Amino acid sequence: MSVDILNCDAVAEAARPSTAAAPKEDDVLGRIGNLETRLARSAREIDAAQAVRYRVFVEEMRAQLPADAMRRERDFDAYDAFCDHLLVLDRSIEGDAEDQIVGTYRLLRQDVAMANGGFYSASEFAIDELIARHPDKRFMELGRSCVLPEYRTKRTVELLWQGNWAYALKHGMSAMFGCASFPGVHPESHALALSFLYHSVLAKNEWAVGALPHLARDMDLMPAKASIRKSADGVAAAHQGLPAPRRDGRFQRGRRSGVQYDRRTDRATDIEHFRPVSQLLRCRRRSLRKLTAIA
Repeated sequence: MSVDILNCDAVAEAARPSTAAAPKEDDVLGRIGNLETRLARSAREIDAAQAVRYRVFVEEMRAQLPADAMRRERDFDAYDAFCDHLLVLDRSIEGDAEDQIVGTYRLLRQDVAMANGGFYSASEFAIDELIARHPDKRFMELGRSCVLPEYRTKRTVELLWQGNWAYALKHGMSAMFGCASFPGVHPESHALALSFLYHSVLAKNEWAVGALPHLARDMDLMPAKASIRKSADGVAAAHQGLPAPRRDGRFQRGRRSGVQYDRRTDRATDIEHFRPVSQLLRCRRRSLRKLTAIA
């Protein structure tokens, strides 16, 4: 679970439209080379995003989904109907937009969640307690993050996060959160990475979000000295064990709060982390200016 605090006033200047020629599509949120990010425009594009999720979660991570999802080779649930779906497309691929989707994120705003029974991850983590502690903030949930293996690069991840930021600014969101998953339901298999997070970036006070008691697992699986190596190679080893869509440096300044297994798939161990975006504002300004900003 990640929580990114958005200082909307501070980043508004960085998110202003660039002076470059505007793209033909006015809903494009960012572009780097042949890659672009925007929301899904049709049910067909959402279906294609679900197919990408299936390839990553089932074919790669060996998740077990309900029989209908396995038969259709799509990762889907009831939340897909009212969430927005952020896409990264490779425009160099021949074919329709559905054939060009290489990454996706699912976005759920607080007002939409409350009108449809709550946030997805509230069945895993104490989200209601987090929201109650911050009545002045508007929350947005990020989920179902995945990128096809050959596109797991800095450019793709930057575009996904550009899309998240642009969407949050457009809708006046003040905080983001969402789950990140390790494959398998045995935390011990990821002892180095989990302990690295526990000893390095522990969430505290009003931003701590624990797993629900019946799902909670311990992240403190190794002594601090063993999980945080003195050598750069040791830290790199722990960092390499982090979930692929998140292995872009954000965990280095993140804040985790809990670990639990995903009872829906029986194949995942989920974590939650928090990072104030204001800490990374200056370095993100440079990245944002390289992209096509929202109009």
